[in-house]
Amino acid sequence: MLTGRVAVVGGSIAGCAAALAAARAGAGEVVVFERAAGGLADRGIGLAVHEQRYAELEAAGHLGPAVPWVRLTSRSWIVRAAGSRAGRRVGALPFGFRSYNWGSLWSALRARIPSSVGYERGTAVERVLPGPDGAVLRLAGGREERFDLVIGADGYRSAVRAATRDAAVPGYAGYLAWRGALPEEELPGPAGAWAREEAATVAFPGGHMIVYRIPGPGGTGTSANWVFYTAPADPAHALSVDDAAGLPPSRVPETLTAHHRTVVDAHFPPYWQEVVRRTPKDATYVQPVYDLCVPRYGEGRLVLVGDAAAVARPHCGSGAVKALQDATVLERCLAGAGSWAEAVAAYDAARTPAGRAVVGLGRRLGRAQVQAAPAWAAMDQPALEAWWRRASEGGGTFGGQALDGGRRD
Repeated sequence: MLTGRVAVVGGSIAGCAAALAAARAGAGEVVVFERAAGGLADRGIGLAVHEQRYAELEAAGHLGPAVPWVRLTSRSWIVRAAGSRAGRRVGALPFGFRSYNWGSLWSALRARIPSSVGYERGTAVERVLPGPDGAVLRLAGGREERFDLVIGADGYRSAVRAATRDAAVPGYAGYLAWRGALPEEELPGPAGAWAREEAATVAFPGGHMIVYRIPGPGGTGTSANWVFYTAPADPAHALSVDDAAGLPPSRVPETLTAHHRTVVDAHFPPYWQEVVRRTPKDATYVQPVYDLCVPRYGEGRLVLVGDAAAVARPHCGSGAVKALQDATVLERCLAGAGSWAEAVAAYDAARTPAGRAVVGLGRRLGRAQVQAAPAWAAMDQPALEAWWRRASEGGGTFGGQALDGGRRD
């Protein structure tokens, strides 16, 4: 058992899971450094966890039935059709997922962390200084602290990743994701236009919008969570990597807003136009789609989890799953190793291939659904099924790979 000091940089979903993993593995002291000073529980965006991955993560102690969720069973593709308010369904595929509200899931993970773990809000890590037997964190204000192991859970702009020898940077995918959440009671009629357990995909030339229900803030009610993918009309209007966390409407250039309106007006069935238009502006934001895959998940006394290690395009349906799996495998490696070097090497060997696989799938699905989208209206059920098999290469990593890496039997 390794009983030294462990720092976790970043206190969101990946960071909370990593802190719990380090504490359960026997670390003598665990401290989380979260840049944000305020609470994270009010983040109301949606995420989904595949049913099979849920079972594994529940067994690992990261998820449980008490966290509010909505069952999803199918995903349909819909195109605009004359005389049809809700559009025409091209076809549908199985979609066995549980949807969550990000804030509720974070709150549940945060509550699982033992009281012995320090959690410092409003503490930015400005630099990570690795050494042969540990690493020093330089915090805002000049304070420095040394740790035996530093876990980078600080997302796509990771300070921990920047301290590695081959510090990778996210690459722009060439398109944007518009996100919004509309409370269930504000949905337009008729009620039967969209089944409760259905993830609807509104398809149009050059992109699509996926919509599914999620629990409302604090687990009360439900909301329609939508994500709209399309490239800007002019590539020069793309957002920068600094905007990858998302921009509120007040900061989105009018050129992008106008393009979004044009696509909705020209290609969406009336029902789905209303879903977008009724969504309050303060419940929407836009982000450029980036991806990233590091060559190593572990180096020296530094390890990376979640988006600090691999940023996959959202089409994979496995962002939260990957972060929780990273933490699960890290716990196994820390608990079973005789030295920090052995633990880091075992974790790197287990998770680097998994990260590479999910990022590769995201790129394939992004090309198939946005960058080289098919003529959706010409498809039927058999054509949809054949297209999906090609796009996902069998779907083996869609929703996340099976959690079988990092086990030390």
